[in-house]
Amino acid sequence: MRMSVCLMAGLMVLGAAGCKTDAASKRAEDMDKGAVAHPQAAAPAGSSDNTPVAALDPAMLGNVTGTIRFTGKAPAAVKIDTSMDPACGLGGGPDAMSEQYVVKDGKLGNVYLYVKSGPAEAMNAPHDAKASVVLNQKGCVYTPHVIAVAAGGYVEFRNEDPTMHNIHTMPTMVGNETVDVSQGPRGAAQTKQFKAAEAMIPVRCNNHPWMNAFINVSATPFFAVSDGAGHFEIHGLPAGEYVLGAVHEKMGEQTMQVTVKAGGNTHADFAFAIH
Repeated sequence: MRMSVCLMAGLMVLGAAGCKTDAASKRAEDMDKGAVAHPQAAAPAGSSDNTPVAALDPAMLGNVTGTIRFTGKAPAAVKIDTSMDPACGLGGGPDAMSEQYVVKDGKLGNVYLYVKSGPAEAMNAPHDAKASVVLNQKGCVYTPHVIAVAAGGYVEFRNEDPTMHNIHTMPTMVGNETVDVSQGPRGAAQTKQFKAAEAMIPVRCNNHPWMNAFINVSATPFFAVSDGAGHFEIHGLPAGEYVLGAVHEKMGEQTMQVTVKAGGNTHADFAFAIH
């Protein structure tokens, strides 16, 4: 069943929520029956002339921190049967459990936070073009389940299992090439670049249909993924007015307006629910 969530949430800020679907999630549904469409994050615009900006002044930077809350009763995690490949039990990883809703004490993990729009200094902020994040395969489970990297950065795919895996990404934005490669048992890492801003790119393993994860690509170096306690932090933002996006793989995207003050800490809470 398809569901979408458009909720308004925030503390000390004004919020406006919106939801949209993306083609990648529709393709993912063909491989993961019952998945709900998730949104695509459009690349935020920078300054009108795209003029490079100088290094950010530390005295003019602030932070945004907050908590992602889940209201109502969360669906219980379900243990996944991996017996079709006995080698999955030899990888030393945790039991394969569904991770669509990671909720603890009313707090929601695996939510991608990013700057949707903001001052030119933020939208054009320099970042390490060689930065990378690891997506591991252990016990026939992708871990972490949700990752994020700045546009132009790399994802390093690792396989710690004594079995063959397949890495299959399904992006929709031009600049993010589809990855569809096999990776031998405990084989060499595969590193792939992601160039365009996009939210919740599905990752699947064609050999093990229960395996799934999501890659997020931020147009700026200002992003986060909420942890198991629902907490997130985005540091070093130039002072100014922003629109933050919060994206969950099943419940869609919310947006919120926040004001970042130099040397200050802005608190922003989001709340998701199933309808």
